[in-house]
Amino acid sequence: MEAIKQLTPFLSVIGQIQPTDMVAVAAKGFQTVINNRPDAEAEDQPSSAEMAAAAQALGLQYHYLPVISGQVSEQNVTDFAQLLAQVKGPVLAFCRTGTRCSCLWALSEAHHLDPQCVLDTAKIAGYDLTALLPRLQQRWSE
Repeated sequence: MEAIKQLTPFLSVIGQIQPTDMVAVAAKGFQTVINNRPDAEAEDQPSSAEMAAAAQALGLQYHYLPVISGQVSEQNVTDFAQLLAQVKGPVLAFCRTGTRCSCLWALSEAHHLDPQCVLDTAKIAGYDLTALLPRLQQRWSE
């Protein structure tokens, strides 16, 4: 399992994990896992059903919220924000690299946090989200 990257005390992100990684996820104290990767995006990727079974066997909440890479919609952002408001934390969200999850978080926080703060937080975690700046600024000014 690759390194977990914390965005906030409530939310961390990671690239693709395997069903066997759920033991380590639970051991690190996560309560909820969110899968933002559509099934069959890659041949070697476990299905959401496999991931859900592994998470639930360990008492973790599991949510499947697939987002197409490079196509984070406003509805995806709304769905992610609503999900975060309902689940127990800490939360671990994953996709192929963690970037999609970071984008969802950044856009969901843009109404509350200054865009530069959002970008800086993502950068510290290892994600360059500068391409989102126009969307972040638009959401900040709404």
